[in-house]
Amino acid sequence: MSAQTETSQSGVLDTIKLLLAAVALVGGLYAYYYYEPSIAQALRVLMVLGGTIAGIGIAMTSVQGHRLWHFIQGSRVEIRKVIWPTKQETTQTAIAVFVFTLVMMLFFWMLDSGLLWLTQKLVG
Repeated sequence: MSAQTETSQSGVLDTIKLLLAAVALVGGLYAYYYYEPSIAQALRVLMVLGGTIAGIGIAMTSVQGHRLWHFIQGSRVEIRKVIWPTKQETTQTAIAVFVFTLVMMLFFWMLDSGLLWLTQKLVG
């Protein structure tokens, strides 16, 4: 019974955190346009950046933010496991794709021309 209470309380707390994060983001954008004629452009951009940073900071304290952070950490581990191709392999693959594209282009051009000729002979 207490586990359900904790889950619902953390769910409500997370919802509040995410709403505050959204308010911070929207507040930064609102301040940018609200102070348009009276404050310099650089200060207004700083307001947007401040709202964005505050919103992200608040959102990262929620359960969803922690899950996102763990996902990012896991992604970094997986990226380290990737065996990236060498420059020579990349160049050879790019050339093969280019040549295959040219061959297919010629094939479809000849097919289209042949079908056009056949259609003209049948109709005309």
